[in-house]
Amino acid sequence: MNVHFIAIGGSAMHNLAIALHLKGYTISGSDDQIFEPSRGRLKKHGLLPESEGWDEQKISKKTEAVIVGMHAREDNPELLTAQNLGIRIYSYPEYIYEQTKDKIRVVIGGSHGKTSITSMILHVLNYVQLEADYMVGAQLEGFDCMVRLSSTAKIAILEGDEYLSSPIDRRPKFHLYRPNIALISGIAWDHINVFPTFENYVEQFKIFINKIEPKGCLVYCSEDDTVDEIASNCSAELHPYSAHPHEIVDGVTYLYANVNGEKAKVPLEIFGEHNLQNLTGAMEVCLQLGVSSQDFYEAISSFGGASKRLELVKNSKKSVMFKDFAHSPSKLKATTNAVKQQYPDRQLVACMELHTFSSLNETFLPEYDGAMNAADKAFVYFNPETAKHKKLKVVSVEEIKSAFNSDQVEVYTDSDELQSQLRKIEWENKNLLMMSSGNFDGIDFKELSNQLF
Repeated sequence: MNVHFIAIGGSAMHNLAIALHLKGYTISGSDDQIFEPSRGRLKKHGLLPESEGWDEQKISKKTEAVIVGMHAREDNPELLTAQNLGIRIYSYPEYIYEQTKDKIRVVIGGSHGKTSITSMILHVLNYVQLEADYMVGAQLEGFDCMVRLSSTAKIAILEGDEYLSSPIDRRPKFHLYRPNIALISGIAWDHINVFPTFENYVEQFKIFINKIEPKGCLVYCSEDDTVDEIASNCSAELHPYSAHPHEIVDGVTYLYANVNGEKAKVPLEIFGEHNLQNLTGAMEVCLQLGVSSQDFYEAISSFGGASKRLELVKNSKKSVMFKDFAHSPSKLKATTNAVKQQYPDRQLVACMELHTFSSLNETFLPEYDGAMNAADKAFVYFNPETAKHKKLKVVSVEEIKSAFNSDQVEVYTDSDELQSQLRKIEWENKNLLMMSSGNFDGIDFKELSNQLF
């Protein structure tokens, strides 16, 4: 099979390209810019384009399929050539479905927790040696490529993103996977540039559960009122879940478990109420796939978390530093609460970066009201140039501070100033949490941690 990727450098696209290459397909691709880690991974497998830019000469009648990424535009010359030649054009999720349509498809949806739940399920299946294909949005320990597509696996675990499929396919990605087992972790308004109202956003999840295959099931977090409401109208078999019973002792979370009829306490490497919800959802999916509860508990105790999800940067006797992908209001609240609850006797300094289209939008900003209240000290950073690049009105420092509605919040527009302020803090008996889908304009988190404590 000869497959060409338009915008091969995307985080999802390059993983799919590598997966198909490993399956024996002939892969070509183009992009106008490719950054690390995509560049290094493509080069390792001999898939890195010789030069950046678009070249319609790469498309010919020998090309059997074209996969187009969101980074491309509708007038992309390669896309236009493929259309003129009548070549079958797929979005990323369409091709994932094409490769997994004869498998049991587990699709993990929700505004938050998707990557963590998908990662937990894969960790457990790997532990019990149950073969599965997969697609997940973050790098996992022990997994070289974040997409696997085989001819032997009977199960496919897919992270179901609600963002658009491609520049020529405006359907949300998770509408295309047709799950046998669907999971919804929670619903909190996001992607305001695509879904202008909360009601419009929720509608996408209603459509998602209507895509569940006959005799399929819906696993859902019953602690989320919006999810609970839409699940009540679902015709599929329902499996509600909530946070797993647990306790925290000396900074370690233990699950209260029942293993073969006996009570047990299972230590975890992860923590936080949201992660204990995620864990129970992952457990319910694994039980549906035939994993025993005993095997699940044994496996999950060694799960260290997905990349950038409460990822430990440094741990000293008196201080801990974490980084997290959190950027939306619900994620900020959950992550900040988690660290504070895990270390109740330490002060928490929390920093977040307004980096996404939604977070920098003045209409969406009020959603951040109280999102960092659990922190003893909170810093919010944004780069006005990022807003200009996204063609948004640049909000003021005062507007941001007002939106968060907390006397603990300070707002910075200069990354160096923020780091300077952090260095002034006496860190004994204090923890630091850095939250962003970016990197605070170039902060080296490891180096910063070494400077602080």
